[in-house]
Amino acid sequence: MVQGIGNGITYPSGTHSRFNFMTDHYQQARATLQNLAHNLGLVMHGQEHAIRLLLAAFAAGGHVLLEDVPGTGKTTLAKALARSCRAQFQRVQFTPDLLPADIVGVSILDSVTREFRFAPGPIFCHILLADEINRASPRTQSALLEAMAEAQVSVERQIHSLDAPFFVIATQNPLEFHGTYPLPEAQLDRFALRFGLGYVSRAQEVSMLSAQQQDHPLQRLAPCVELEQIRRLQAEVRNIGVSEELKHYLVDIVRATRQAEGLRLGASPRAALTLMKCAQALALLDGFAFVTPDAIQELAVPAIAHRIALDPQAQFAGLRPEMVVEKILAQLPVPA
Repeated sequence: MVQGIGNGITYPSGTHSRFNFMTDHYQQARATLQNLAHNLGLVMHGQEHAIRLLLAAFAAGGHVLLEDVPGTGKTTLAKALARSCRAQFQRVQFTPDLLPADIVGVSILDSVTREFRFAPGPIFCHILLADEINRASPRTQSALLEAMAEAQVSVERQIHSLDAPFFVIATQNPLEFHGTYPLPEAQLDRFALRFGLGYVSRAQEVSMLSAQQQDHPLQRLAPCVELEQIRRLQAEVRNIGVSEELKHYLVDIVRATRQAEGLRLGASPRAALTLMKCAQALALLDGFAFVTPDAIQELAVPAIAHRIALDPQAQFAGLRPEMVVEKILAQLPVPA
């Protein structure tokens, strides 16, 4: 048995040797993540935690829901990520009149060949910004479900695959309800993480004014990695070790939501799988070859809170999903 660094967890010797810190693949993947984090930090001052969460979901092959008020930098963060890895970027402004075909594409009649051909929609990209996703109808929202789960779209009995990486960044304003359609549970469950950016400190806000006095830092941002490096990164994340103790721990966290008071819906098994994958990515970013309890605890709220639903009485009493997950974390024993 080999003891994990700084966490007291023991791993079988064979497991630890498979995830040696000195392997080239590990070092290259870690360098890719760190380069992305540094590049995003050049544009997103004071948003180190949001960058960590975004990259954890991106490296794990998941998607994120940014829930925050306007003007906090959600669009800038999405554009900066796309520019940093030379990814094809598309932005779709979701509105009540938006149709599924406006996202996935449609077959059109070619005037020359007199045959129908498929015209791909904006979803055929590497990074898709679904801006104000809750302003579109549930029918239009559902156009993203297959793409987010299986990286493909079905149009007129034909399946069209999406190029890897495919990453959806959706946004919504948590304070605006007029003219919006709440995301159904099935849609929310497709997002690996949900989080907000929040406001930066006074000093950071002053620094932002100086940085953007002449132009926007995004205009000067240069790519730092290639798409092929992202594909290798996402493959390497799966090799980050997860002990049996931590697998039981994260499953216990998810299962506890199903018995928690005040809930009408607990987290799905997909929540446990997503939490593990994102924890693997975060461990890689932090320089570990294995997942630590700290990574699971850091990701538990953004990975689980949006997947659980409160009953009306608990909601009226002021209970929030985040509070439920935090209480579970405080009560469950941490593997030693």
